Amino acid sequence: MRPIVDLTLTYTNDFIGFSKEISKTIDADGWNASTLTFYSHCGTHMDAPIHFNVSKQTIDHIPVTDFVGRAWVVDVRHIGSKGLINPEHIPQKIKDEFVAGDSLIFWTDWSQYANTPKYRDELPRISKDLALWCVSKKVKMIGVEPPSVADVNNLDEVTKIHQILLQGVVIIEGLTNIDALQTNCVELIALPLKIGDGDGAPARVIAIEKYL
Repeated sequence: MRPIVDLTLTYTNDFIGFSKEISKTIDADGWNASTLTFYSHCGTHMDAPIHFNVSKQTIDHIPVTDFVGRAWVVDVRHIGSKGLINPEHIPQKIKDEFVAGDSLIFWTDWSQYANTPKYRDELPRISKDLALWCVSKKVKMIGVEPPSVADVNNLDEVTKIHQILLQGVVIIEGLTNIDALQTNCVELIALPLKIGDGDGAPARVIAIEKYL
């Protein structure tokens, strides 16, 4: 069996944008249940084109075939705080083997800062050139560790990068545990909650190693 690695952050009550409250208990009701409250773009989540009005496509209408495929892991840990990730940061070997429909995961080690001001305010981000490159190369999914592919404190930038990517690229934000991967080529599976008319949704994201 091929190794399977979970790339999903764990939702707890310490997590910004999420709460879990007791709804039912065994003693009082006969079973345990919870009431969950999510911000649609908290934790490990995926964006739909309607998030930035690129189109009217919502998360429940993205084809499930767009959620599975071969992905290349790009090590950009050297980029650092507020750095820009550019096409030249993708190794030539990956570019040579990349085919339309493949996906990219950018390893920044940024998930270590989750739920801190640095996580949101100093994130490394996708450059305009890289966003355009991804669209032109028909990248299926792009996965990042920070809570956004762009500077959330710069409305012009965050709008521009999302609007470019969402023309054809599925965006996954808030990944973690990339350092557990033993190879730079995996089968990526990212399944968002099927929320009607959703602008985005939490997702369970896994990587299956030794892609063949």
